[in-house]
Amino acid sequence: MPAARCSVPQRTSLAGGAAILRSVSALTSYHWVYRESLKPWLVADLLILRDEMPRSLASCYEAIVRNLDAIAGAYGRQGASQRQARGIRNRLENSRMDGIFQRGLHEFISEFITENNRLGAAVTEQFLI
Repeated sequence: MPAARCSVPQRTSLAGGAAILRSVSALTSYHWVYRESLKPWLVADLLILRDEMPRSLASCYEAIVRNLDAIAGAYGRQGASQRQARGIRNRLENSRMDGIFQRGLHEFISEFITENNRLGAAVTEQFLI
């Protein structure tokens, strides 16, 4: 997958990007994937959209969908949580970093957190209540 390109000014300090990557053990991965200096949109790309990064949102949602399907199979029923998880996963798959930055990274993350909380409520409703 080619590196994401984005014409967004660097608003985040390089030290901040490095600290974020170190906190999830991804600084070496960043340099291996992009082979260039730290850029905020590439840090975001790695942590949000890259399936190769096990801690990325895309990779985590791939696992969430797989696990919810397995649980649903054990319970013998599909439901809202699978549909919501697949919808979030599809949005991540179809997103591009330049589009996320154009809409606003903060807005994207805030919306993602809201969707993630809704998914948690759906899982609770479907499997725990």
